[in-house]
Amino acid sequence: MEHLEQRQKVTIMIAIMAAMLFAALNQTIIGTALPIIVADIGGMKYFNWVFTIYMLASSITAILVGKLSDTYGRKIFILTGIGIFIVASLLCGLSANIYQLIIFRAIQGLGGGMIISTSFTAIGDLFPPRERGRWQGMMGSVFGLASVFGPTFGGYIVDTWQWNWVFWVFLPFGFVAFIMIWKMFPNPEKSEKQTVDFLGAVLLTLTIIPLLLAFSWAGQNFAWSSPIIIGLFTWSVIGLAAFIVVERRAENPVIPLHLFKNSIFSISNMAGLLMGMGMFGAIMYMPFFIQGVLGISATQTGFIMMSMMLSMVLTSTIGGQLITRTGRYKIFAIAGLLIMAGGMFSMSLMSVETTVTGVVRNLVFVGLGLGLTFPVLTLTVQNAVEHQYLGVSTSASQFFRQAGGTMGVSIMGSIMNMIMGREMANVNAVNDFEEASELQDPQVLMDPNQISSLAETSEVPSAQFEQMIFSMREVLSQALNGSFLFGTFILLGAWVLILFLKEIPLRMTNQPAKKEEKISS
Repeated sequence: MEHLEQRQKVTIMIAIMAAMLFAALNQTIIGTALPIIVADIGGMKYFNWVFTIYMLASSITAILVGKLSDTYGRKIFILTGIGIFIVASLLCGLSANIYQLIIFRAIQGLGGGMIISTSFTAIGDLFPPRERGRWQGMMGSVFGLASVFGPTFGGYIVDTWQWNWVFWVFLPFGFVAFIMIWKMFPNPEKSEKQTVDFLGAVLLTLTIIPLLLAFSWAGQNFAWSSPIIIGLFTWSVIGLAAFIVVERRAENPVIPLHLFKNSIFSISNMAGLLMGMGMFGAIMYMPFFIQGVLGISATQTGFIMMSMMLSMVLTSTIGGQLITRTGRYKIFAIAGLLIMAGGMFSMSLMSVETTVTGVVRNLVFVGLGLGLTFPVLTLTVQNAVEHQYLGVSTSASQFFRQAGGTMGVSIMGSIMNMIMGREMANVNAVNDFEEASELQDPQVLMDPNQISSLAETSEVPSAQFEQMIFSMREVLSQALNGSFLFGTFILLGAWVLILFLKEIPLRMTNQPAKKEEKISS
């Protein structure tokens, strides 16, 4: 599609970004709205599934659609994804109970996976690698903007209107994007009929589901050594082994294994997995510090977290432009991961004495580094493979990043809980706080109203009560320090990997290279 006029390309990209914004906002807006939703329809003990089921469905769909879109074209899948997402969003707003909401979120995840996978791949269809940097950066900015405004807007909706509008308010974006893509996106050229690797798709699904469930539940719902978690990991390993055997023999494998022989493909995806671990860890656990340690309200926390996303939007846009202008990209990933690691290390040094200014500074560093790195890792993968593998390589890149986020959140949560348990035992041993059983869980710090209620009802003298609260803040701070330090080493690991990334020239066209110029895989 690179032969299209520039005006038509830009119009298509506007439609694609509208679709991405539609999907991303629906994902980020629900966070602040979910407590109100659960209060209305019930099902408090199942609310985590509202997030988990979406993640599972979108991850599986994204990686499967990548290969199918290489065969049948992107248009049918992005339109199908938008259509499914629109219907599922409408149904989510009509949910009468938590079970319906979980089912409809699963359907929404199927559509979201299609949108994300085909959107990033479509950039590769429209523009050669040398021109993709600026568009990859702008797509990263769409995610950043959704992360900035989604939670705040979600809180405003549930405070002002009914919670149903959380799912309905952005439906016009979906309709507009659908119509624009339907009219402007070229139909795919007819290609030779190829077999579909159904067995490989099933085995890949049976590998991904238990793996992501294990990391989602480990340390939270079940112990890492529990039979359920061990069983899920074992199931995933067996599924992976069977998948590899089948893919080696498949005529049209869902993920061509020879791609992993390409060092650029492998290093980029492993670095993306590690970056995802650090990125999502910062996004998930920084609010624990802001609210729990510093005692700042949830609403103010949202505004503080904006500093990270706005700085990401800034460097993602600028970095993408510079990549396109200079043709260089490795230096941006090296600098970005180093800045991210520095920001994460600064987070590991925070304490109860840290000011809001200090928190914002650390978040800005993480955001600046993330914005520089985000466009690069997809671009390197796309540039390193032949155009016929564009869809499957792009979807693999997205999957590794999302899987890394799932792993990172779980591992950092386990580190936090382990340190909290140890430090609370030390605090109790020194101060003899065991009698106040209601103040043995630092998570109570996340709810100022609960602290006020306990202060009024507790039989502990006020001076001792304040000391216990302060001690719990110190315990939570130390626990989060351990999690952020782990994140630092993970990001440094990604940085080391990028040092070994081979930087090859960004191609000026999507046309197949001459045989002697093709990249060795």
